[in-house]
Amino acid sequence: MPEVSIITPCYNSSKFLKETINSVLNQTFKDWEWIITDDNSDDNSVQIIENIEDSRIILIKSKKNGGAGTARNQSLEKASGRFITFLDADDFWKPNFLEEMISFMKTEKAELVYSNYARCDENLNPKIEDFKADKEVTFYNLLKTCRLSLLSSMYDSKRVGKEFFPAGSKREDHVMWLNLLKKIPIGKPLNKTMAKYRMHESSVSRKKTNIMLDQYLVYKDYMKFSTLKSCYYTANWAINGFLKYSKFFN
Repeated sequence: MPEVSIITPCYNSSKFLKETINSVLNQTFKDWEWIITDDNSDDNSVQIIENIEDSRIILIKSKKNGGAGTARNQSLEKASGRFITFLDADDFWKPNFLEEMISFMKTEKAELVYSNYARCDENLNPKIEDFKADKEVTFYNLLKTCRLSLLSSMYDSKRVGKEFFPAGSKREDHVMWLNLLKKIPIGKPLNKTMAKYRMHESSVSRKKTNIMLDQYLVYKDYMKFSTLKSCYYTANWAINGFLKYSKFFN
């Protein structure tokens, strides 16, 4: 049984996939399994993955496109590692990501940790300042802003169990983290930049304009809050999201 399971959804990711693959293969910590679910890509993503000769990489090929959350759940079902972490097919880890994160979890006896990450353009050049892991995360402060990014977080499935992504939500990562933090008191910050996140202008623009309703439904449908309470947290999320990315728009 590997120490850590890496969960990756892949859909038409050939443009950046080789860089992502190399960032995992170059990890200083070697006791991992990488479960990649291809979400019915129509580019050569599957071929790129199949060309890698490494028994630690497990490829699942979906017969139909179900979205990133569904793909992650398919990988999670097969995951056997104690520590669960996520990496999208266009993002990048520094070589000591796994080593540092696991060491920090064990030293702090933490059930959930997250680190800084660099916010980069498509060529992995810095675009705005790094996102800082500078606060302990709780269920209540995560309601107002999602400080946890999939590519720079890790949790201990031995202690908290696997947490799957909800069906039907376009904010499935936020719902998943909130559900996880119902089980544990805090997630601890590792204030080191351990990963690189590619900022696509179209996705950031969508995040701030087109998914206000999706975020509202996080609270209304998934947290079962009242309409007034859901509106309150949606407003907080929007304000904090603007502050998080304000330099991107300047």
